[in-house]
Amino acid sequence: MKKSLAVLLSGAMLMLAACGGGGNQASGEKKEKTVKIGITQIVEHPSLDAAREGFIAALKDAGYEEGKNLKIDYQNAQGDMNNNASIAQKFVSDKSDLILAIATPSAQAAVQATKDIPVLFTAITDPVGAELVQSMEKPGGNTTGTSDTHPDAIKNTIAAIKKFIPGAKKVGIIYNNGEPNSVVNVKNAKEALQAEGLEAVESTISASSEVKQAAESMVGRVDVLYIPKDNTVVAALESVITVANDKDIPMFVGEGDSVKRGAFASYGLDYHELGYTTGKMAVEILKGKKPADIPVGYPENLELVVNKKAAEEQGIKLTNDMLKDAKIVGE
Repeated sequence: MKKSLAVLLSGAMLMLAACGGGGNQASGEKKEKTVKIGITQIVEHPSLDAAREGFIAALKDAGYEEGKNLKIDYQNAQGDMNNNASIAQKFVSDKSDLILAIATPSAQAAVQATKDIPVLFTAITDPVGAELVQSMEKPGGNTTGTSDTHPDAIKNTIAAIKKFIPGAKKVGIIYNNGEPNSVVNVKNAKEALQAEGLEAVESTISASSEVKQAAESMVGRVDVLYIPKDNTVVAALESVITVANDKDIPMFVGEGDSVKRGAFASYGLDYHELGYTTGKMAVEILKGKKPADIPVGYPENLELVVNKKAAEEQGIKLTNDMLKDAKIVGE
């Protein structure tokens, strides 16, 4: 009798389990997969932060939201190349579904770490020269993304130096010669300066702690400062702005966010928009498209951004003609 009862109870439990009676999830209901995205960023500054925020905004608009079906692991290397490599390897070990790399060193580390996980990059000066892709039109491999270099950005900014500071002869450039993107930007800037009859005076640094001294070394030697899209210098931009303001040296930069921070002028782009474009690429990849089939994107629109308060601080006299078609900040 006891044996028969045990058999009956065992059978009932098996039937209950088969019908899903032992859990809360309805029969046939499928839990939505959580997408894991690793974001690696070489250093913290407004332009790179804006690109990251734009990327996340595009994902959210497409239905990928943290806490719902998206898990983001954001890591900042703080300018350290060893950290940079470790972050990329961590994302590979974690089996991320996709990696976003912000700035050239982060992208190079991610590409070296994996040939299988899709890698997207943004805020890159020269994706081909940095050996991230085979070409802009046909990236190849597991990598694509967006470049922040418009073909006319540097040329237009250098031309603006002649427009706003017609008496300028020497232009000081501070940059990290260990950043591949900076080397390309400075090369292009020097060509544009030569075309305008201006002389480049260079000062190279290797860490943000050296930026203030480099800026001070320019005093009395240059008429204008030009800071390219250099992550190391831009991370310590306020130290250059302080020198420019104290010594009345007009300060031109490689992107609009630095103008908002206190530089005088630039032909720039919207980094949030750039990141948003990269986020839309991520959505395509998550839905099955291969990075190799997505051409590298770059900003289509440039705008002259001028900081009126910086002009006053740096001894620049503005006219209505100078400000024509410019986006004004710092009023």
